[in-house]
Amino acid sequence: MPHNIEAEQQLLGAILSSNDVLDRVDDLVKPDHFYDPVHSEIFATAASRITKGLQTDATTLKNFLADHAGLKALGGAEYLLRLQLSAIATSAARDYAQLIHDLALRRELIGLGRNIADRAQTVRDDATPDEQIVEAEADLFKLASSGTTSRGFQSFLRALTDAVDIANAAYNRGGGLAGISTGLTDMDKMLGGLHNSDLLILAGRPSMGKTSLATNIAFNVAKAWKRGKKTDGSEGTVDGGVVGFFSLEMSAAQLAQRVLSEAAEVPSELIRKGDLNEQEFQRYLRAAQDLEGCPLYIDDTPALPISQLAARSRRLKRSPQGLDLLIVDYLQLLRGTGSSENRVNEVSEITQGLKAIAKELNIPVIALSQLSRQVEQRDDKRPQLSDLRESGSIEQDADVVMFVYRGEYYKEREKPGEENLEAMAIWQQEMEQLHGKAEVIIGKQRHGPVGSVDLSFEGRFTKFGNLVQPWQADGGNGFR
Repeated sequence: MPHNIEAEQQLLGAILSSNDVLDRVDDLVKPDHFYDPVHSEIFATAASRITKGLQTDATTLKNFLADHAGLKALGGAEYLLRLQLSAIATSAARDYAQLIHDLALRRELIGLGRNIADRAQTVRDDATPDEQIVEAEADLFKLASSGTTSRGFQSFLRALTDAVDIANAAYNRGGGLAGISTGLTDMDKMLGGLHNSDLLILAGRPSMGKTSLATNIAFNVAKAWKRGKKTDGSEGTVDGGVVGFFSLEMSAAQLAQRVLSEAAEVPSELIRKGDLNEQEFQRYLRAAQDLEGCPLYIDDTPALPISQLAARSRRLKRSPQGLDLLIVDYLQLLRGTGSSENRVNEVSEITQGLKAIAKELNIPVIALSQLSRQVEQRDDKRPQLSDLRESGSIEQDADVVMFVYRGEYYKEREKPGEENLEAMAIWQQEMEQLHGKAEVIIGKQRHGPVGSVDLSFEGRFTKFGNLVQPWQADGGNGFR
């Protein structure tokens, strides 16, 4: 099995020589990462004492390990002293820790491979090959996530440099966006684009168009994707982005159908029925060909645990194409780890997990959310922060909370009887004003203003777009 006893000895010696070394390596190395069980016990005992603020060296440690049979076989107190005196340089401790960590992961991979082979050779009725594959994937995801390390403190100069780089990127775009463009001009102006490490909640009642808006944003970002040389000289995304879309409610095919409906401007209900004329069908095929290379990746696994969502996101981020934007539809369909006592705590665990993914992968994460029914009981149906289901944790963890609202949907259900001509005339006038329009209400924005953004909405194509304001209109149809 892969191991390096000398590296383990050097790291333990460095810790016994200078207890401060533990602070530099404790995010990388745990007791079970050591190949030699004696070294594992020495590290665990030393770490326990040091975290309590107790001076730890060969002299103070020997009394706590005097009865350890493995240490006696190596020489007891003399072995501890040799470790302390043989440490070459404490400055190299981080390198030794990384080597020990990597070798431990290799051993776990070997063990995992053997377990997969053993399970595959055992023919049982209660474990189909498909189920064994799922178990193997879950084990690999768990192992991959165990390799992440803490960033720890960084100097203010480093943070200051990052802030200036972000401002410089916006300036170089001609006073444009610091983040990724949604493709919706007025929303971009309000948000400044989609910013790395932000968690954005997009909420609304059923039939408001949450999934449609999220799909439109995903399509716009992926369609604009360009790869090239960034300002720091490295290769990567220079415009748009690679999008990962977790669709827990709709299948991948249904989601792709929505994207194609928007791109081809063919009504989605006609696509479902197959009721297309020759011109519409050719337009549909051309749109499909144009989108073949679109970097939009869909995972439609239902009831996905937040831990697996994180692991799969990391895997896509580490892949050659990378990951620039993550969308989750929707967060109430995710599962926690199973340790939460009630649903509110579970949702809190999920939103904290989504925020952690945004920070760890340094990407914006858009999570869709349902609203409670109390919206329907008010005269003004515009959503508020208090309407979020299990709202406390969602509102707290999110950097931005947005609500999709379509007044046309509610007004349509207030249609008066045909015999009431005056009420019917008023209703028709109000419907004309609301037709084809939607509103995105920004109820919370940690780094910017709150307010509302008017958008166009074409229900036939499930498409949101930019809405021409009255002072911009020149006899057009109100859309741009």
